Amino acid sequence: MTEQKSAAVDTAEVKRMLDKHKAKMKMSLSLCAHCSLCAESCFLFNARNKDPKYMPSYKFINSIGKIYKKKGKVDKAMLEEISVNAWKRCVLCTRCYCPFGIDIPDMIALARSICRSQGVFPQYDE
Repeated sequence: MTEQKSAAVDTAEVKRMLDKHKAKMKMSLSLCAHCSLCAESCFLFNARNKDPKYMPSYKFINSIGKIYKKKGKVDKAMLEEISVNAWKRCVLCTRCYCPFGIDIPDMIALARSICRSQGVFPQYDE
């Protein structure tokens, strides 16, 4: 991770980013029926022996969903955990299909943006 890793999370900034997208997040999280229909459209889910951690709905709920539930009051450890779903389990290919119209890639991209704003993102030289 970066030099900013040890710095505290700017929860005010995280909250500002959440507030900017609050209506869409709230609607998306309430619409998700946990039906798993999005899973079949995800090539990572299929390539990883249908591991539930690779289902788009799982990645969405366990990234931006966690940040939203905590109202932005997250710490570095939680952001590190969220970054696994946002980066290592998703390539943002936009192939995931939700029958309820949830824009899962957009929500995961928002989780990435929040993590990045706090200095939590993958270092590809590791």
